[in-house]
Amino acid sequence: MYDENKPADFRRYEQMPIYQKAMDIVQIVDSICALIPDDDSVLTDIKGFMMADSYVIPAKIAGAEGGDLYDIRMENATLIRKAARELIVQTNGLAIHGFEEPEYFKLLRQEIEEFRVLFLDWVRTFDPLNFIFDRWGLFNPPGTDVEKDQAED
Repeated sequence: MYDENKPADFRRYEQMPIYQKAMDIVQIVDSICALIPDDDSVLTDIKGFMMADSYVIPAKIAGAEGGDLYDIRMENATLIRKAARELIVQTNGLAIHGFEEPEYFKLLRQEIEEFRVLFLDWVRTFDPLNFIFDRWGLFNPPGTDVEKDQAED
């Protein structure tokens, strides 16, 4: 029987330092977004982008861990990197448009830098021999010849 208080094997990613750091980022973004007034449409739009990007990070970690295939993991890693970088860009947008609590940006940037270090270690754990050939050629392991492999199809 499923016990919601006991982590199931399929939720083992929740114990990983990278996932926990991703959740720290979500909490910081939530705190920043709570300070954004709802009466400013530009800041509200940026708030929506920030919330979405912060939630992409832990979701894609879970997806990468669940898939365990190199190509799927690399695809998720790419989306994680994009979301983390977008969060930094969005803090600049908040500053430009008059967000009045910029001291939180330094904290978010520090958390993202700590996340980046964990990310590098995490990506190194991906097994390049455990993959399904990507005909688009983006997420194949190094050394895979896309044109040769496509000719064999």
